Amino acid sequence: MRYFTPLVILVWLALIVLSILVFENNRIRKERKGVLFLTYAVVALAALAEWLGLMLNGKVSTGLLKFIKFMDYILTPVAGGMIVLQFKKETKIIERSIFGVLAVNFIFQFISLFTNWMVKFNEENKYEHGSLYILYIIMYFLVIILTIVEFGLFGRRFRKKNRLSLYSILAFVVIGVALQMITDIRIAYVALTIALALLFIHHSEFSQLSADDKIEEQKILITIDPLTGIANRYSYEQDLGSIDFNDDFVVFSVDINGLKRANDNFGHKAGDELIVGTAETITSVFGKYGKCYRTGGDEFIVLAHVNNAKIEDILHELTRKADRWSGKEIKELSLSAGAASKKEFPDYSIDELVGEADQRMYKIKSEYYLSHHLDRRTH
Repeated sequence: MRYFTPLVILVWLALIVLSILVFENNRIRKERKGVLFLTYAVVALAALAEWLGLMLNGKVSTGLLKFIKFMDYILTPVAGGMIVLQFKKETKIIERSIFGVLAVNFIFQFISLFTNWMVKFNEENKYEHGSLYILYIIMYFLVIILTIVEFGLFGRRFRKKNRLSLYSILAFVVIGVALQMITDIRIAYVALTIALALLFIHHSEFSQLSADDKIEEQKILITIDPLTGIANRYSYEQDLGSIDFNDDFVVFSVDINGLKRANDNFGHKAGDELIVGTAETITSVFGKYGKCYRTGGDEFIVLAHVNNAKIEDILHELTRKADRWSGKEIKELSLSAGAASKKEFPDYSIDELVGEADQRMYKIKSEYYLSHHLDRRTH
């Protein structure tokens, strides 16, 4: 008993510290804070009731001692069941089952106030377990089993490699309660309080990981062109400021020939197919040299690092692959492309190189429209 009082004091202090941490954490929603505060309060009161029952055993009237043990037997399983309130549940079945068991236990304990079912007193006015104490133990373990099931269901929300920590916390609680049952050393509330602290750390850690994942998803959404899956204009503008601008730096400007004609004659589904086909073709040719971007409706830019002697070969490869391309809605893909390198224009800025690559691309595009007797404005 001399060890139990310091342990209860430590439990209370730990719960106070946890409450402060929850209060100061701005990432926790108000509703969840309320659940956590309530959980900590129930655990604190349950520990206090158990402590009072032991401290006042044989020192106060049987009626008062019976009421204290009534509170102990009510709050102890509630303290364990409160853990499930901290989880986001896919279903309410487990939560309702736990509260159902707790309600039955409350009724049983209330009736026991007027009987000797739970506690009986000897000549020294000290309590002993009553004839139906085993029913309380059964209900207590039902709560524990249901809590274990809820842990398992909640753990499925995480990736396999992240479940071990959650299940380890569960094992910690179960072992703590079991040790108290086996050894009669009062450590269950210490184990429960430590588990609550670990759950708080677990929730904070994985909430941060979840937030990081969402930020990463948002970054992808704003940097990737949804139609083609390659980088978009926003990504292009962001990358311009951090590009390795050395002598082998080359800008390729690529444009689709006849996209408007494809949209007008075959529908926008065919036009989208051309755009996707262009992105695939460009990526297959330029992907090993640099990064490909869709910067407009039919406009693509590649920022690459490549030996200048290979530029013409790469442009020819692009033409060959475009000529071999065939889609379901439209069978032909024609591209115009131009390139400008840092080595060729050492005094140019990146923007000036892009402008030069665009001019060369538009020259090729004009030649394409002239050779095919097409009006660029309508085709």
